[in-house]
Amino acid sequence: MSDAGYDHATVERRWQEAWDDADVYRTPDDVDDPTYVLGMYPYPSGKLHMGHVRNYTITDAYARYRRMRGDDVLHPMGWDAFGLPAENAAKERDTNPRDWTFDCIETMTDQMEAMGFGYDWDREIATCTPEYYQWNQWLFSRFHEEGLVERRDAEVNWCPHCETVLADEQVEGEAELCWRCDTPVEQRELEQWFLEITEYADELLESIDDLEGWPNSVRQMQRNWIGRQYGTELDFDIEGYGSVEAFTTRVDTIHGATFFALAPDHPISEALAEEDDEIHEFVHHEADPEGDEPNGVETDLTATNPATGEEIPVYVADFVLSDVGTGALMAVPAHDERDHAFAEKMEIEVRPVIAPEPEDDAEPTAPDVEEEAYTEDGVLINSGEYDGLDSETARDRLTEDIESAEWTEQYQLRDWGISRQRYWGTPIPVVHCPDCGPVMVPDEDLPVELPEFINTTGNPLDAAEEWKQTSCPECGADATRETDTMDTFVDSSWYFLRYVSPDLEDAPFDLERANDWMPVDQYVGGIEHAVMHLLYSRFFTKVLADHEGLEHREPFTNLLAQGMVQLEGEKMSKSKGNVVSPQRIVEEYGADTARLFMMQAAQPERDFDWSEEGVQSTYAFLERLQGMVEEYAAQRAAEDASGRSPRADEPDGDDDAIASYVDAEIDATIAIASEEYDDLTFNKALRETQDLTRTLRQYATHTDPHAETYERGLSAVVRLLAPVAPHIAEELHDELGGEGFAANAEWPTADVDRDHVAKRRRLVENTREDIRDIVDVAGIEDPTGIEVVVAPEWKYDALEIAIESDADNLIGELMQESHIRERGDAAADYGQDLQAEREALSMTLGPADEHAALESAAWLIEREFDAPVRVVRADEADDDVLGNAEPGRPAIEIDD
Repeated sequence: MSDAGYDHATVERRWQEAWDDADVYRTPDDVDDPTYVLGMYPYPSGKLHMGHVRNYTITDAYARYRRMRGDDVLHPMGWDAFGLPAENAAKERDTNPRDWTFDCIETMTDQMEAMGFGYDWDREIATCTPEYYQWNQWLFSRFHEEGLVERRDAEVNWCPHCETVLADEQVEGEAELCWRCDTPVEQRELEQWFLEITEYADELLESIDDLEGWPNSVRQMQRNWIGRQYGTELDFDIEGYGSVEAFTTRVDTIHGATFFALAPDHPISEALAEEDDEIHEFVHHEADPEGDEPNGVETDLTATNPATGEEIPVYVADFVLSDVGTGALMAVPAHDERDHAFAEKMEIEVRPVIAPEPEDDAEPTAPDVEEEAYTEDGVLINSGEYDGLDSETARDRLTEDIESAEWTEQYQLRDWGISRQRYWGTPIPVVHCPDCGPVMVPDEDLPVELPEFINTTGNPLDAAEEWKQTSCPECGADATRETDTMDTFVDSSWYFLRYVSPDLEDAPFDLERANDWMPVDQYVGGIEHAVMHLLYSRFFTKVLADHEGLEHREPFTNLLAQGMVQLEGEKMSKSKGNVVSPQRIVEEYGADTARLFMMQAAQPERDFDWSEEGVQSTYAFLERLQGMVEEYAAQRAAEDASGRSPRADEPDGDDDAIASYVDAEIDATIAIASEEYDDLTFNKALRETQDLTRTLRQYATHTDPHAETYERGLSAVVRLLAPVAPHIAEELHDELGGEGFAANAEWPTADVDRDHVAKRRRLVENTREDIRDIVDVAGIEDPTGIEVVVAPEWKYDALEIAIESDADNLIGELMQESHIRERGDAAADYGQDLQAEREALSMTLGPADEHAALESAAWLIEREFDAPVRVVRADEADDDVLGNAEPGRPAIEIDD
């Protein structure tokens, strides 16, 4: 510290160096079961932004807390270092992606160290190094061996700006924009490599229910993305094309099918487009699946309804998607909103075949479907022999009766296309031989390293002619390398396993250690990765469990999706010019100030607004706390030097009561803050800690505090703050004579009843508020005395009866108790009050506990109103005052 106040720069630099010298955050390899705390590793974009700071402060605070609770903590950091932005940045700057990436990593590492994040830097990884990405290639080969890799022609999402393929999950919004650059995505036919995630669709879906430590929103997003539907597959015959498979979840409506619809890219649609100009124009130019209304064109074909034999017209329609169901569907306008809208536009018959369930034995009445479809289940009508069946029964019967029909499942989830036409990624370890076809590169030849970067348009690997030319691993003939690289989500689908053994040279991870250390206990990152990184990581973990001996089938036990840091209600972004620089905040106010402000502003899951005033207020709090500790330490040193200790004198009764209150608040704060840290609700833990600091400051200025109580309180505050404001906590821990590092100090403990604490605090605060109201309403400027009267015991009994009773006549039930009944009119009046407030009643402390709580807190009232306070038991009070006293709301008399 400095005489000028809190010298954050000196303090933070001193303790960062001390932690580094002592290897405080290193996790030894011989720990059997560490607490694994992990933040989603960042893309090295150049500088930390506030979203990074919030994410990594959350994980750092929790890791520090668990370490102080005695856990062996694994808290590593690495870099999601491949990706198109680095390639684009290198092109713009006429450099290469590797140099650009490692320059960014160096900058961000320095900033992370300046923030005081307690990482085990010995475990640092960067996915762009051959030492890492060779294991991407090795895993690709293992997936291929297990039949989970396929190469095929596919219509893919193509970003013309990034000049690369995007996974479905990387196409955002109804406008279908690239997740990186917001360019409209196009469809192209390319030969691609796929990982067959659909083989795990059922398990990925069903095991979501076991992810109890994940946010419900993320779990639901994954359910929706996997999108399993149960339904019926059946054939409609189209003359000249034979049987065409359709999928429906509502086969009970088949008698209401009045047209058949094909996706624009269905093989029949494409064949028709070759012969018919109108269909060609629609298929290639007019079809718009994302349009505001469905559109289509009629063909000359008809389809035969397999349930009725009826011939219905065939349309090519853009609301039918080739990758949903089979790309062909029976359309029932009366019972599907999309079909209804199309039928209305094309003037196609709307035929109701499902009616609402009638009451009693009445005949079902056809719904009015002129304006909108009736989409609920019900009873079949206009359906021949199936009339009168409920929808569920009819679905079973029709699926059984129709020859081509069978129950099936359909998924929205598609296999994961990992091919990317870019340089800065993991080369796919395949050689294309004219005789042998695609051949895996042998393990002993891995890694297939990237060649020197060529600054060109399109895919630079295509231009690396010398690198491309190789020989076939099987026959030795001239061959060419695969020039696609892997989607960077492959890197992040298993990186958490590499941290357990980052330097291992003969395997991607040490299996025994991974089985001991996994799964990650607490994972923190953005909800935007709910259906990309998080789903792919679950997929990889399950494959590794099935084929590589991993004992865990889920990677992350608990997941926290942190909210955004905003400025004036808007997300910070360079394009909006509303970015607050973490570096400026650290230089001006210190890392602890930034960390503390951010963690106390809101619960981690919620967005919050950055506030310069809030930062300044947080800095002022740390200065006040530093002053309190320094003043106490200096006074203690002076007393020790003089050989006397005034604080050891026998305290009087009032001081004992005050110390009792402060001791109770210390215990309460420790217990509550600890529970909130357990739940990662840091804002509540910090609010408790700051409230205790305020109480200690009031204590020290009101009286000569008990040394043991005051020092215990200061020590508790310092340790409770240590996970979030670690630098100043180290400094103050040292000032207080603490041994070793605060980072390794024992977490304070206290055994208290949180419900009791809440009642006690509510009682004290309500009493103070009532006194304020009386003083204000009565216009009392200088009260000379305040008397607080606790309610009589019979009222507590009456309150308990009222809370537990379900009798309609509460007063009658109260009067059955003789000790209440003998109170006469007072009991009847109180009973009426209880009856009126019955729904809002809650238990309070008992009369003895209320008296003790108010007596110990009387000094706070005396400080506020500068008047002596007397807390009176019911049996010592005047009757005219006592009558106003109720449990939890003592009577108050003020002299002026």
